[in-house]
Amino acid sequence: MPWLGGRRYESVILRLGCLERKDAMAAVEKRTISLPAAQAGYIDALVAGGAYASASEVVRAGLRALQERDAAVERWLRDAVGPAYDAMVADPSRGIAVDDVLRRLRARHAGRVKARRVA
Repeated sequence: MPWLGGRRYESVILRLGCLERKDAMAAVEKRTISLPAAQAGYIDALVAGGAYASASEVVRAGLRALQERDAAVERWLRDAVGPAYDAMVADPSRGIAVDDVLRRLRARHAGRVKARRVA
């Protein structure tokens, strides 16, 4: 059975037996969306190429990817940014002065520009 990301879909088509199942996602809500021609063409190409059985599968895969990205950002904020902020509040001496940051950035940029000119 086709599985993507460990999930079964509303219309699972077994290519070998051409069998359809509609019980995997009983509660499906229909939506009408508008897409730019380039995005619609991309979806059509994915379906025509056999990567997905339908445009709905492509949209569901895209939404899952968006959900996974949003969850990754939330984890990063919770696990890295939050603790770093709390540490800075607890000990402000850990911080770097804005003038020092700007000086370092300008020096790094100048070095990259110079390296590009040499190459």
